[in-house]
Amino acid sequence: MTSPLYVYDDSLLKYRFHSKHPFNQMRLKMTTDLLMASGHLSASDIIKPREATDEELELVHKSDFIEAVKLAGEGKLSEEKMESYGLNTEDTPSFEGMHEKSRMLVGATLSAVEAVMDGRTDKALSLAGGLHHGFSGRASGFCIYNDSAVAIEHIRKKYGKRVLYIDTDAHHGDGVQWIFYDTNEVMTYSIHETGRYLFPGTGSLTERGTEEGFGFAVNLPVDAFTEDESFLEIFRETLEAAIRKFQPDVIFSQNGVDAHFRDPMTHLALTSRTFEEIPRFVNEMADKYTDGKWIAVGGGGYNIWQVVPRMWSQIWLSMKGIPAPRGPLPEAFMDQYGPKSPVDFPENWEDVLTDYNDIPRREEISEKNRSMLTRAMLHLEEQ
Repeated sequence: MTSPLYVYDDSLLKYRFHSKHPFNQMRLKMTTDLLMASGHLSASDIIKPREATDEELELVHKSDFIEAVKLAGEGKLSEEKMESYGLNTEDTPSFEGMHEKSRMLVGATLSAVEAVMDGRTDKALSLAGGLHHGFSGRASGFCIYNDSAVAIEHIRKKYGKRVLYIDTDAHHGDGVQWIFYDTNEVMTYSIHETGRYLFPGTGSLTERGTEEGFGFAVNLPVDAFTEDESFLEIFRETLEAAIRKFQPDVIFSQNGVDAHFRDPMTHLALTSRTFEEIPRFVNEMADKYTDGKWIAVGGGGYNIWQVVPRMWSQIWLSMKGIPAPRGPLPEAFMDQYGPKSPVDFPENWEDVLTDYNDIPRREEISEKNRSMLTRAMLHLEEQ
């Protein structure tokens, strides 16, 4: 059993749209600092990311889009052209050096992939990645290049392996799904808040793939205000069924934590319990079905003070085989970030639920989710 590897460098913090934009990569540094302060991450665990090449980006992205990103980052692209590529929108505004800073995130994910696929480790984590809304020729939803799709295609082309993509972000992983929608060599599995209320509005149960890929897109849209019990029931039942059906060589997971009840941009009601259990179940599945091969990336998460560092830490702890900690966070971490926090800063690893509101439609929501689960399982049992 090899020791997992953690991809990090301060250069990954430069992917930043503007100071008021909700996507803030300081959460990477905060998570890293929390893990270091707790003694669960050391310098010997960390590998530096590399930059992705244009050739690697072109595994999924159109060359004219890559050129547009370069020009937009230099202030040399017209407003009309930018709009046609999904650039300089409210969600995804252009910024200086956009191509260079975006390809660094892709390179970080590729660094994690290569560490696993070349046999240096069984498991690797690159929290800078998880930009799952990017399309082959258009930016979308805070995402310029789609690092997950590039990484999966790299695994297919270079290593000839079948990849299970698991996405537990509150937002549907639309970019990754559509890029692999017609292939049976990649299965995309996304459990997310229903698109009735939330961007990008896709990810219905009936989106199942096309041509050779029919049945290899798995979507589990859960109702708004879904709580831990219902979410975890669906996740556990469907994920192992999907793995048994697809029989992947490697697992690649996107770990958005914006389904947490304190996240300002979604409507789910999950607590730290779910974010402790998700990576530990994925870890168990990797050990059982893919000889331990698991690559994990970050994703959504917009409450960087109260939620992201603690929830993302659980991915690394699960890779290390460390049970979810209880009790106070490290003093050094509290001293470093507590005074800077504009909101009440958490003191414990697990959520203290004094601000958790009772869900009045709990039974109705759970019943709707069970109905969806029954239909999803019928799809997964089809040959």
